Parts: sequence; structure tokens; C-alpha cells
Amino acid sequence: MKQEEKNFEDEQFALTMIPGKFAKSMRTCLIWQAFRFAVLNIKMIIVVQKSH
Repeated sequence: MKQEEKNFEDEQFALTMIPGKFAKSMRTCLIWQAFRFAVLNIKMIIVVQKSH
């Protein structure tokens, strides 16, 4: 049994999802994080401009 799976033996965590390879790679990719950060900032700028 993997170490990760041992943490989820308790019934409390039985329905908790464990991220797959793709999700883990996207979370650790700095290029993807920078892109998402830029998109989020553009969305916030649009919202702020609409309110002024």
C-alpha cells in the first residue's frame, strides 16, 4: 500500500479525491500558474473597471 493511501484509510476520508498525474503536474508547473494568474488579474481589472 502506498504511503498516500494510508492517510485515507479512515472512513472520514473515504470520499476524498486524490489528484491524478495531470492535476499534480498543472499545480507544479510555473508557466501554467503564471498564465492562470494573468487571466485572473485581467478578470479582476474588468470587474473593477465596470464598477467605476
